Amino acid sequence: MPGRRVVITGMGVVSPIGHTKEEFWAGLMEGKSGISLIDHFDVTAFPTKIAAQVKDFNVQDYIPRKEARRMDLFVQYACAAARMAMDDAKLTIQPDKAERTGVWVGSGIGGLETIEKQHTAMLQKGPEFINPFFIPMLIANMAAGQVSIMTGAKGPNGCTVTACASGSNSIGEAYQLIKSGKADAMISGGTEASVTPLGIGGFCALKALSVQNEEPAKASRPFDLNRDGFVMGEGAGILILEELEHALERGARIYAELVGYGASADACHMVQPDPEGKGAAQAFRMALAEAGVKPEEVDYINAHGTGTSLNDIMETRAIKEVFGDHSHNLLVSSTKGNTGHMLGAAGAIELIAAALALTYDIVPPTLNLEIPDPECDLDYVPQKPRKAQLDIVMSDSLGFGGHNAVLVIRKFRQGI
Repeated sequence: MPGRRVVITGMGVVSPIGHTKEEFWAGLMEGKSGISLIDHFDVTAFPTKIAAQVKDFNVQDYIPRKEARRMDLFVQYACAAARMAMDDAKLTIQPDKAERTGVWVGSGIGGLETIEKQHTAMLQKGPEFINPFFIPMLIANMAAGQVSIMTGAKGPNGCTVTACASGSNSIGEAYQLIKSGKADAMISGGTEASVTPLGIGGFCALKALSVQNEEPAKASRPFDLNRDGFVMGEGAGILILEELEHALERGARIYAELVGYGASADACHMVQPDPEGKGAAQAFRMALAEAGVKPEEVDYINAHGTGTSLNDIMETRAIKEVFGDHSHNLLVSSTKGNTGHMLGAAGAIELIAAALALTYDIVPPTLNLEIPDPECDLDYVPQKPRKAQLDIVMSDSLGFGGHNAVLVIRKFRQGI
């Protein structure tokens, strides 16, 4: 069954600019920024005092309070987004088909907030005050585990942990499971909740975060000459992937067809990308080859575009290497000016943005791109959305450790 086709039939979002896919898309089109001063904890001593926080999130809208108390926030986000994605797809898992529906949800860091709280409890009160659910709350695979418990999905279940590429890798793995015949449907994506003292402090120590605290909404500046680091974000993006006939038989709405996945390693450095973008270029080529798509057929790339000095130049070089002359005809944008960098959730949220761009034939803009870096000389759709006829779209994610993941989607046509 290697020729099985895979389609996207549902999407769920918990993000700094909206808690549904409709709110998320409206935020992208309106140029809304989810970045503000951190109010989760006291940031007086931190060089970076800003983040893209999820606000007004009520977990009891999605899961019972008793169950939520045994979940770290990153798991709560995943369960909420999965619930919305299932509703959007109008997918109900029947007991006789439960073993053919799986879950694959990645997280870059896992339950950091739980670690901090329980470590404090131990130091202040003693080890007997550690929550009995401490370990199952913090481990990164628990988002996938809890989503399967919530939905009844008994098929393949896993969690890919590849830093900022976790969401894209997880979707790619889910896609391959359906394509190879090991599942008929997968609930897949990424989730993260690392806007915590240790999370912000750790990235500050790396000097990876923007310190433009005076104007939070302008701090995330992908491809701009005056960018000074990324802005931490949080949330979850979950997609429902289905084998084509499975989706058609139940009359599902199809947003797009997922046709290619590429993954590679830089084998270069723990936190710095290969400056020439060779690893990213390899992932682009792998995804295009699997999709059977020529570089000149691609219309739009939702870029990783973090707003760090190294990533944006490297990513531009990778695109130019793979797409050649066509790279200057491509539309490329980063939505991290809206959402910040959602780490393990970024790839999933950005594939959702790409799928909605394909649906509406509108490319979301790169916010805060005012003075382009001369070494970043592609069309990054600055400041405002742009209408464009889209047929084939890509999304790429590049993570610490040199992990690269690229996904290709196209408008669904039954006869292709």
